[in-house]
Amino acid sequence: MQPIAHCPAVLIAAPASGQGKTTVTAALARLHARQGKRVRVFKCGPDFLDPHWHELASGQPVHNLDLWLNGEDDIRARLHEAALHSDLILVEGVMGLFDGEPSAADLAVRWGIPVLAVIDASAMAGTFGALVHGLRHYRPELPWAGVLANRVASEGHAQMLQASIRTGHTGGESADLDAGWLGALRRQAGFTLPQRHLGLIAAAELPDALARLDAIADALADTPLGRLDAQGWQRWAVAFEPSPVRPLPLLLQGRTIAIARDAAFAFIYPANLDTLRALGAELRFFSPLANEALPPCDAVWLPGGYPELHADTLSRSQRTRDHLEAHVHAGKPVWAECGGMMVLFDGITQTDGRRMPGWRILRGEVRMHPRLAALGPQQWTTPLGGLRGHTFHHSTVETDEPLAGWTEPVSAWGRPEAVYRRASLQASYFHAWFASCPEAAATLFLTEKP
Repeated sequence: MQPIAHCPAVLIAAPASGQGKTTVTAALARLHARQGKRVRVFKCGPDFLDPHWHELASGQPVHNLDLWLNGEDDIRARLHEAALHSDLILVEGVMGLFDGEPSAADLAVRWGIPVLAVIDASAMAGTFGALVHGLRHYRPELPWAGVLANRVASEGHAQMLQASIRTGHTGGESADLDAGWLGALRRQAGFTLPQRHLGLIAAAELPDALARLDAIADALADTPLGRLDAQGWQRWAVAFEPSPVRPLPLLLQGRTIAIARDAAFAFIYPANLDTLRALGAELRFFSPLANEALPPCDAVWLPGGYPELHADTLSRSQRTRDHLEAHVHAGKPVWAECGGMMVLFDGITQTDGRRMPGWRILRGEVRMHPRLAALGPQQWTTPLGGLRGHTFHHSTVETDEPLAGWTEPVSAWGRPEAVYRRASLQASYFHAWFASCPEAAATLFLTEKP
């Protein structure tokens, strides 16, 4: 068993979505990475887009942490490995601090990671202190680092916000110390990361992405949080315990999996790639947007992404489409996930009514909607165990393709997702977390069950 690893760590949270926690997390990672520190960033919950920014900022792979999706042993192993090789660990929360089951607060309490609250203070003054007090004391066992005010109008505004913490305190010590005022970031247009319907625009799509992060990091460097030295960060050092790592059976030994990866198919958990490699697979990547042929392979994975934004280009990717159809006709496995499934149908109709032809490998029509069609954790029960994951999409599909089964929503308000199967091709809106049941994940890329 490996020794306990100690490393400074904070969980960056907020009272709600849209407060700026992704921006602050990425800027904090960038600030310390520029200083030569080894920074590891994690993202709470299932999320493909925020990690793109954190990876750019830190220069390190970004993994997701979710008590239900990963399980405690998996999270413990990931945090311990990061602590062994890092100077700083940052964990970005999801939604509001106490939102969701499990919530970011549950993760902070379970591992003793202090919470750094980011609050959009653009439309408040004295109420800021009440909000901080509520976040700080709602759960008495919650470890606390402090608060950073975001989108502040002026120095005077920042002083009012800081004063609201002092005057609202009723304990025996200074409220400033108890709440942990860590400074304020001014409101500037360049400090906002651009978004679209599924979340942030991926960093790789913006030529000035790193310049944006540098500008925010420069501003952060002028706050009490940014001026903390190594000794100051040690106040938030966490002892991360090791977790036994179960060696995986080499169910995919000798098999090559071709994976679509480009701007249209970018929703890939790094942990899923790690799981496939641990199962023995060799991974090769190709770009449907570049109309690339499939590399020589035994199976194909079409992950999620934004095919609707690139439908015109994809409709002309005839070489990719023909190679994929030949692969299916040869009886070789394909796992098509959400966006990877959408492009396989006859067509995609945009919200403005324009229809773009699909690859016509599956029968049916996809229609985009201005609002979410489904969201939430899901589990697919298989003969080899439950494969966990989630669903998150703005489209629906009308099809008569045969079903291989249904996923089960975890929440009471969720809806199951269909899993379609035509011969060796399986497709669903379900995004699978392969590490939750590697044996079941392996069957997606095998013609027969192991």
